[in-house]
Amino acid sequence: MSNAREFRLRIRSIKNIAQVTRALQAVSASKVRKAMQAMLNTRPYATKAWQVLTHIALQPGRANLHPLLTPRDEDKAELVVLVTGDRGLAGAYNSNIVRYVLTTFDKRNVPVKYITIGKKGRDMMIRRHKNVLAEFSNLPAAPSFTDVSAIGRLAVEEFLEGNVDRVYLVYTDFVNMARQVPTMKQLLPLEVTSGGGRVQDFELIKNGPQAAYTYEPGEAEILDQIVPRFTALQVYQAVLESLASEHAARMVAMKNATDSATELASALQLEYNKARQQTITSEMLDIVGGAESLVKSG
Repeated sequence: MSNAREFRLRIRSIKNIAQVTRALQAVSASKVRKAMQAMLNTRPYATKAWQVLTHIALQPGRANLHPLLTPRDEDKAELVVLVTGDRGLAGAYNSNIVRYVLTTFDKRNVPVKYITIGKKGRDMMIRRHKNVLAEFSNLPAAPSFTDVSAIGRLAVEEFLEGNVDRVYLVYTDFVNMARQVPTMKQLLPLEVTSGGGRVQDFELIKNGPQAAYTYEPGEAEILDQIVPRFTALQVYQAVLESLASEHAARMVAMKNATDSATELASALQLEYNKARQQTITSEMLDIVGGAESLVKSG
């Protein structure tokens, strides 16, 4: 009976775990829908900002328009803005993006600094003795642009002060509920020769006559406002993409955990039934043997 009792305890424990993972799956499914909606809500503003910025930056003398648009001859140091999650239980979501960063930047011949967004990325990079310049964690469940803008400002300051010559943004791009892809983009100096892979690929820039804009008070004043803001906007959009990816990865991971727990509980239930049958059979044989002994002794 001790063996059957152990089976009962294990089955009960696994069923409790399945209830927890099923609840986490439902919570992640709700959160991923909200994160996807937040991405869609930022698209109109990001689209118009990109159109105006591209139109200005494609004018002659781009290198002299703004310091954030000016490529540098030498690459002496680099900065990586790494976006991960604050929590685990999301399968390989956090480890995949950190592995992608290490594979890409460990081969660099120049010093690399890191700004981490999320506790998991911070902890993994510190454990590997990387130069973490700053870390941002415990962002709200639905972060606003204001919550993230400080990250973009810090990257801009490091670039303008000459501490780094290139700034990269590394995050997990949300493709669909089953697929999330580690992605790297050059954040600074801002690349505006093509819209592909940024906010959206704007065919109106490539085909047909370009719109004529009148800038007041002037291009320089507008660039001073729009270039740093668009840089921060890219970080904000990367955070939203990563949030949606994290919730989708956690939902899939919890679904797999629930399925595995259900299968294991069924297998243990089978073993428990066998052990119980063996116990009952053994007791019946003992009863039959005892009855035969009584008959013979009588």
